[in-house]
Amino acid sequence: MKRVAWPLFATFFAALCLLLAGAAQAQVSLNDKAQLVAALSAKPPCCVIDGRGAASRKHEVLDNALPWRADLKIDPTATIVVVADRDQDALGIARTLARKHPGKPILAVKGGLATWKSAAFALLAASATGGAGGLVNFVIPANTCEQGKPLQELRPDKK
Repeated sequence: MKRVAWPLFATFFAALCLLLAGAAQAQVSLNDKAQLVAALSAKPPCCVIDGRGAASRKHEVLDNALPWRADLKIDPTATIVVVADRDQDALGIARTLARKHPGKPILAVKGGLATWKSAAFALLAASATGGAGGLVNFVIPANTCEQGKPLQELRPDKK
């Protein structure tokens, strides 16, 4: 009886491992503009990975993006976005990142830089009009602890 239970347990364990590996891979997806806006409207990405070639990166700089390299180390706290010249390159980079960071949502951009710029603009416009989320973050300017006359005072409107 004990010999029958061991193969059953081994089969169950193998199936569980395959299921978990599939779940980790399920976090990677190829997304068009509408899908990117929907996925990122509630919470902006933690990082954008620029997987384009060196010539493309030099021709048009993608601000605040990390250039892709095989030894790239990140600590993703939210969704990772991967932009590349070709969709299959973006998916390949996204899958590599998924193996390093299982369970983290990773969005490969379908259509490359043009799609990413369009989605980022849509998110920016939504946040400016009071929509949820967006890529706009409040940044405290430097030198805010200096003494003296303030550069600007914000006062509530008196009615």
